[in-house]
Amino acid sequence: MTRHLFGTDGVRGTANTYPMTAETALRLAAAAGRFFRRDASPGHRVVIGKDTRRSGYMIENALTAGFLSTGMDVVLLGPVPTPAVGMLTHSMRADVGVMVTASHNPHHDNGIKFFGPDGYKLSDAAEMEIEALFAGDVDLCLPENIGRANRIESAIGRYVEAAKATFPTGKRLDGLKVVIDCANGAAYRTAPEVLWELGAEVIAIGVQPNGYNINKGVGSTAPQAAVDAVLQHGADIGICLDGDADRIAIIDEKGHIADGDQLMGLIAARWAKSGELRGGALVATVMSNLGLERWLGGQGIDLHRTDVGDRYVVDAMRQGGFNLGGEQSGHIVMSDYATTGDGLLAGLQFLAAMVETGRRASELSNVFSPCPQVLKNVRFSEGMAPLEVASVQSAIQDAEASLLGKGRLLIRKSGTEPLIRVMVEAEDETLLNEVAETVSQAVKDAA
Repeated sequence: MTRHLFGTDGVRGTANTYPMTAETALRLAAAAGRFFRRDASPGHRVVIGKDTRRSGYMIENALTAGFLSTGMDVVLLGPVPTPAVGMLTHSMRADVGVMVTASHNPHHDNGIKFFGPDGYKLSDAAEMEIEALFAGDVDLCLPENIGRANRIESAIGRYVEAAKATFPTGKRLDGLKVVIDCANGAAYRTAPEVLWELGAEVIAIGVQPNGYNINKGVGSTAPQAAVDAVLQHGADIGICLDGDADRIAIIDEKGHIADGDQLMGLIAARWAKSGELRGGALVATVMSNLGLERWLGGQGIDLHRTDVGDRYVVDAMRQGGFNLGGEQSGHIVMSDYATTGDGLLAGLQFLAAMVETGRRASELSNVFSPCPQVLKNVRFSEGMAPLEVASVQSAIQDAEASLLGKGRLLIRKSGTEPLIRVMVEAEDETLLNEVAETVSQAVKDAA
């Protein structure tokens, strides 16, 4: 069966347009409720969190109605980070958790992410079963079994305490001036509170959500506001989160931005030295820089690569018994502390390194020299399959031969638009540009 509703990270689209309508959300929740409530026993529970988008009210209420109609009790968390939903799903013994968010996308988008009772995102198989129920007739419960809904005010406090517990025992952030950019999103209350309670002087930006300004000119995908704040206030570090706080960008005291690769390299090396890195490896996607792979190798640390998407990273971590993984984009997954990417926890790991080493952010955020990289996007016509054309396959083979031992070629078809992404890495910039141009031209000719 092919999935039509679920994408690589839940269900996502433009608010009030299929599939992000109240009607679809209600029906989806009813299908999920029926999937998780397989018997007539009482006590079945779902937790629902959201970010700060205006459409979140509509989707939250529709989901609530759908779950109640199948006999599930609903616990409403309000605006909380995505990783908090994963944590609270497990700690509250819920059957399922739901996060209403479109992550780093603008306010007019929204999405629905599901978490299983273990706090991890649902498997492909579970999503397919829910889709099948969604497409059919969902059996509603008897009137006496309709669920109850209530809102709890303790969700933020629970997450704050859990986040603080990941910081080294006995250590504080006294004397550190920290800019925290919450992207006017889900962490606008939690992240500044955690940093303040740990002793930092906090300069908070992106903490005035109005339903429409999430990720607008702030956050990890628009870090210049945080760069400006770091330089203006003479801060020691800037931490940028995205709309649902599951990704991060680090800004040093000089205003330089460090991506997820640099942060993963730092954490991996520190954990390897302390014996905390399980399996002696970091799990990252095919997009992580070749420079990271080579640097890790020099530290005696393996790099296991996966397809693009944090769910594939998490799957590989669980299958291989690894406890650290992530993406260049700033999703950092530390399975000792969280079931999904958590930008704030990753930031706390960086701050812990600053406290324990006494080194500045600029010294810690540049652990390896990135290999020069070129990315070209080639658009193709509907119905065309350029990667199946013999001339393109030949060009790819020739390119891989020329890069052998010198670099890396990655060809990806976009999952959301008709694009072929051609990414080349090589230390020899002449070779880098020649390969990128040759392969992208071959794709263009076939498109």
